[in-house]
Parts: sequence; structure tokens; C-alpha cells
Amino acid sequence: MVKPEEMVVLDRWAVGCAKAAQEDILNAYEAYDFHEVVQRLMRFCSVEMGSFYLDIIKDRQYTAKADSVARRSCQTALYHIAEALVRWMAPILSFTADEVWGYLPGEREKYVFTGEWYEGLFGLADSEAMNDAFWDELLKVRGEVNKVIEQARADKKVGGSLEAAVTLYAEPELAAKLTALGDELRFVLLTSGATVADYNDAPADAQQSEVLKGLKVALSKAEGEKCPRCWHYTRDVGKVAEHAEICGRCVSNVAGDGEKRKFA
Repeated sequence: MVKPEEMVVLDRWAVGCAKAAQEDILNAYEAYDFHEVVQRLMRFCSVEMGSFYLDIIKDRQYTAKADSVARRSCQTALYHIAEALVRWMAPILSFTADEVWGYLPGEREKYVFTGEWYEGLFGLADSEAMNDAFWDELLKVRGEVNKVIEQARADKKVGGSLEAAVTLYAEPELAAKLTALGDELRFVLLTSGATVADYNDAPADAQQSEVLKGLKVALSKAEGEKCPRCWHYTRDVGKVAEHAEICGRCVSNVAGDGEKRKFA
């Protein structure tokens, strides 16, 4: 388990999402509003986790060094989320919750139904630069980028998001937030490349966001070759003779100290 203060910021955000969802779900249970329980549970699983967080952490789970903080951080987040989620489910999805309970690690009561609500959740402080509001805005940016990628796929310009590189033309406030992620912005967007530029420099074919007025998105084909290990397109595939088929990042994860992640 990774200590909260040592975890990747996005992983702490995910645990914070679970904390907020738990508060809503417990209030709904106390009001016997089971419809709201189901709605909130579905929103957490499908929107916050399924279409955003779980998509992003696949890269770390599959490509980072097994014992790296980058990989263990998201595993720690998933553990906390699973501990909470199985308890939310128990009153309305009893058999499923009971089965999940049997697979969770660590000593615990025999039945999920006799346990208490999970108290190990935590989140981001409002005073942090990359707080919940920051990630809420990133969710919107990711949604706008996805629209451009889907159109490019429909036009046969790219086959998948990792074949793309995007340039985000943003007004100063949003640009500063995007730039703060550094090279890790591409992992949030699930593209092989992501750069930030001044909004006023956007070319005519850049797509204006319908949600964020100060954002335009331009897409191009990612340069380089596809790494068969991480599937990212990069110019340094095969640069290390001992690992001639994979990219520099994967070489570091396979034979070096491993990549470091701070944000995503």
C-alpha cells in the first residue's frame, strides 16, 4: 500500500470521488431512496471510473515496473475503492457483493453484511492546485478531445486514440492548468502526443470546444513507430540495441529504474 501523500495525484482524486459518492449513497439509503442509490452508483462506476479513471490507469498497470510507485499507487486506489464499493452494493446486489467480498485481500468479517461502511477513504484538499475542480475541468477537456478523435476515426485519419497527437489551443488560465501536467497530459488524453499552445494561434481547422469557450483542439497523426509493448507511437522505438523492439520508456520500465509519475 502506498501512503496517500506519496500517491499519484489522479489516484487520490479517484479515492476522493469514492468518498463523495459514499456520502451521497449513504444519505440515499437513510432516506430509503433506492433509485438514487442505483443512479449514484452507476454514475460513479460508468462516468468517473469507467470512462475516465480506469481508462487512464491501464497504461500504468500494464507497462510500469511491477513494484513501482506509479503502479502500486493506482492499485492502492483500487483497493480503497473496492472496499467501499462492495459495501455500497451489499443491500441491493447481495449475491454479487458477497462474491466480491470473498476475493478481497486481508482479514475481514465473514460476511459483507455484518461489516461497517468503509472509513478509509480520503481525497484532495481544496487548497491543492490539482484539486477536484482541476480534475473536473480535465474531464471536460478529455471529452472535447474524444469528440475530435472520434471524428478523425470516422474520417479514417486514425484508427485509435494512440495513433493521434493533439494540440490544445487554450486561453491562459486553462493553458496553465494543462501545462502543469507536463508530459503526463498525453496519458490523461490517451494520445501519443499532447501539446499546449496559445488560443490565438489556433489554425482554421482547429475544433472549437462547445463546452469550454477558451479551448480549440487540433489533431494530427502521431509521429514515429508503434511500440508493441505500450502501443504508444514514438520516435525512440528500437534506439536501445538490447531491447530493439520497444520504446525508451518501456526500456526504462523493463530494464531500468522505471518511469516516474506525479500526476497521472
